[in-house]
Amino acid sequence: MYWSKQVLSLTVVGAMTALSGCTSHSTLPTATAHPSKTTNVNDYQYLIGPGDSLTIFVWRNPEISGQFIVRPDGKVTTSLVEDVDVAGKTPSTLARELEEKLSTFINNPRVTVSLNNFSGPLSEQVRVIGEATNPRAISYTENMTLLDLMIAVGGLTEFANGNDAKLVRVVNGEQATYDVNIDDLIRDGDISKNIDILPGDIVIIPEAWF
Repeated sequence: MYWSKQVLSLTVVGAMTALSGCTSHSTLPTATAHPSKTTNVNDYQYLIGPGDSLTIFVWRNPEISGQFIVRPDGKVTTSLVEDVDVAGKTPSTLARELEEKLSTFINNPRVTVSLNNFSGPLSEQVRVIGEATNPRAISYTENMTLLDLMIAVGGLTEFANGNDAKLVRVVNGEQATYDVNIDDLIRDGDISKNIDILPGDIVIIPEAWF
């Protein structure tokens, strides 16, 4: 246990050191209020990733329907079509592509793709490392905020320096770092410190030095 703690601390220190070469910004905009429904055509759409569990239903063809796990290479193999690239696609896009591929074997196929388990592409997962109770990678969900993220990882450990945490984000193709005040947010209830999280964000929480 002690060894694991030391390795984790060294990992976080290394990550914080690596950030010194990145563009740094002091603050991020606070989280915005999101309506429960929107007609914005640019709404976030979930993309399939390795590890996802798909249900592919071909109407009137139960023998080729079924559940499939997306392999680490981002592909699945169905009864009639081998090595279909599915990672990075929306379920509806994949359904249309499968209809086109299956039309070689079936007259006018109708395909529905649904997800039973969510991981998403690695590029869209949100990662928390350091002094979180359960540091891990989390599948991004639409309108996710820093508060949502901290709930998902179980909050901070008693050794965390949450107000010295950093958020790493790719902005216009370049990596940028931002200060985030997690202590103020979850320990003091200062909701003004809540911020919007985006796909691919990394939150690094250092250990406090007493």
